[in-house]
Amino acid sequence: MDQQLNEPGPTPASEPISRRGMLRAATVSAAAVGAAGLLAGPAAAAPTTAAPAGQAQGRRRVPVDRISIQLYTLRDQLAADLPGTLDGLRRIGYRRVEHAGFVGRTAAQFRAALDDAGLRSTSGHVGIPQPFDAATWEQALADANVVGCKKIVHPYFGRDASGQPIRDPAVYRALARDLNRAGRLAERAGLDFGYHNHQLEFVPLTGGSTGFDILTAQTDPRLVHFELDLYWTWRGAHDPVDVIRANRGRIRQVHVKDLDVEGGFADLGDGLIDFGRIFAHEREAGIEEYIVERDDAGTAPRSPADALDTARVGFDYLASLRY
Repeated sequence: MDQQLNEPGPTPASEPISRRGMLRAATVSAAAVGAAGLLAGPAAAAPTTAAPAGQAQGRRRVPVDRISIQLYTLRDQLAADLPGTLDGLRRIGYRRVEHAGFVGRTAAQFRAALDDAGLRSTSGHVGIPQPFDAATWEQALADANVVGCKKIVHPYFGRDASGQPIRDPAVYRALARDLNRAGRLAERAGLDFGYHNHQLEFVPLTGGSTGFDILTAQTDPRLVHFELDLYWTWRGAHDPVDVIRANRGRIRQVHVKDLDVEGGFADLGDGLIDFGRIFAHEREAGIEEYIVERDDAGTAPRSPADALDTARVGFDYLASLRY
């Protein structure tokens, strides 16, 4: 089943954050992490031979063979020129990608395009059916195996039918049950199943908990891991380090996405997030993939081709980071 190449999550373009809201979130975050945290100072885009400015240089580094990119970043450029864009990623240095649909191709056709470019789609974003339907999900798992994925990730949740954040704990409890069902079927298909967050999972629910609290408590760690989006976690006024400490071994993937001073997106190293501080907890988290992403990399006022520049900056940043 061909999935549309989109991630149905909000972006700052469709859901702007006010300056007051940004300052409130930053205050909460800064209180949690102190001078070494989010507001430690913006880092310059990293050259390939030096540590990012404003961050301590250490001995540890991101393994280059674990750097990936979420293809949602390049969705418009992929639609215009699939083979050329994939080849461009390969020339930048990527060896693996995370798909968000098959760009109008079948799973087999998309796999052939990846093979021609020398890339592997080790992970993919596919939403579980709601209401849950086992046969539909099993077809998605079969497609993931055709593409060559090792992981399959549910990409988005958190709004009700009116578009407002879900605040009913029962809705998240029901989702947790469906995630366990999806994870069990994924395990049978030889795939690891994960959940990708936005900021909505951190909205307080009636009763005081959050959706993220419920999902982490009521999903089976053997069946469901988490793909922590570092940008959206900060937008939810939560420190990723705290999330890692509370969920040791379950944060197997991270979306590495930077936050600018207005609460929007930035190329890696141009924003406020101190990624080295977070990655210092990689073993505690269980991180297996570091996935570059920028939601607006190729949309106006930027051009689709600008997404390849974002991909290049992101790869170079992660390859040169020391912490």
